[in-house]
Amino acid sequence: MRIANLEKHQMETDEKIDAILDKMEENSPKLLPEAVFPTGCVWDAWTYVSDLVRSAKQRVILIDNFVDDRVLTMLTKRSENVTATIHTRYSEQFLTDLEKHNEQYPLIDFIQLPHRHHDRFLIIDDKVHFLGASVKDMGAGLCAITEMTTSPESILILLK
Repeated sequence: MRIANLEKHQMETDEKIDAILDKMEENSPKLLPEAVFPTGCVWDAWTYVSDLVRSAKQRVILIDNFVDDRVLTMLTKRSENVTATIHTRYSEQFLTDLEKHNEQYPLIDFIQLPHRHHDRFLIIDDKVHFLGASVKDMGAGLCAITEMTTSPESILILLK
């Protein structure tokens, strides 16, 4: 009887803990559709973009002229079955870094931008985020990230 009481108490405790965890998840801050980062808020900007990458369920596509190994590190934060593609300019250093990264971590595809693009975009699943700075430089100067209503395909088709 004592064991049965202990088991019942444990089950009730487990239910209470689950209810608390669910409530914490409900009340935890969600990613805002836009954010502005003052100069020097490098960590806050990095964390925001990292959280965007973590939120992906299917794909992450980055369009950015200036990508380096810091961006590859950020993309390792994506979930296991989420694809990643970077549209950027060609550089020997970046290709070497990407090759080394892809030997150890889930593949990141590289697509050479056919010409320079001024603006930067981060596509997370079916949402497009306009980036006010290159991912590697987020927060170094005043910058913003804004969720757009434009479809990812409309941005991707314009890259050609």
